[in-house]
Amino acid sequence: MSHRSGCLLCGADLEYLAEQQSLSCHFCGTTTTAYARCVNGHYICDTCHRSSAADVIEFACISSNSRDPASLALTLMGHPAMNMHGPEHHFLVPAALLAAYCEIKALPREEKETMILAARQRSGDVKGGFCGFHGACGAGIGTGIFVSLITSATPLSTGERGLSNRMTAESLLTISQTGGARCCKRDSLLAIFAAVRFLKDEFGIQLPVRNEIHCTFSHLNRECLEQACPFNQERSIRLIRQE
Repeated sequence: MSHRSGCLLCGADLEYLAEQQSLSCHFCGTTTTAYARCVNGHYICDTCHRSSAADVIEFACISSNSRDPASLALTLMGHPAMNMHGPEHHFLVPAALLAAYCEIKALPREEKETMILAARQRSGDVKGGFCGFHGACGAGIGTGIFVSLITSATPLSTGERGLSNRMTAESLLTISQTGGARCCKRDSLLAIFAAVRFLKDEFGIQLPVRNEIHCTFSHLNRECLEQACPFNQERSIRLIRQE
């Protein structure tokens, strides 16, 4: 998904600066000094440049101060290490949700980091192809992981366990109603929007998500639903009701 030369994001030439400048990483938001950037202003820090998809998701979501999980996930989907499809999305969904939730709740960074690391470990048990082979999309399961972590649910919990399972069920229902062959980008965003609605209805917490999101990955997906996809460039669907 990355360009093989020039800027990894857009392919434009890199420019080398006479003096170091303070630059903010496109993915994790970390500000550092560097001698090079894209002529279009893009900058990727060394950590994000050389990391695996899971490492990038972990580092970026722990570092992020975004309260919009959909926009955060969409940014990370553009990272060169993120495949068009793959189990890394099973971690991306709960990590982006946890990052936004922890910011809006003003939780300590240590607590945020602990939950995101737990989400990485749990999502690692959800293998690629779960959507078709097990009847449970990993992105949907990721929302259940998210609710399980924020409620400290265990197999012996009553209400918390119920909320976690219902969260997964609502995400899977949303994903199933869209239909089509798997698209990890589409299903991850659908799951995140389902979780945002659930968080508002069940916990009274509203994450300020951008309502209209347009996909820029359709050219990479041979099974793209095109205009039948809610994130198609030519469609404009409000997925979250803002009061």
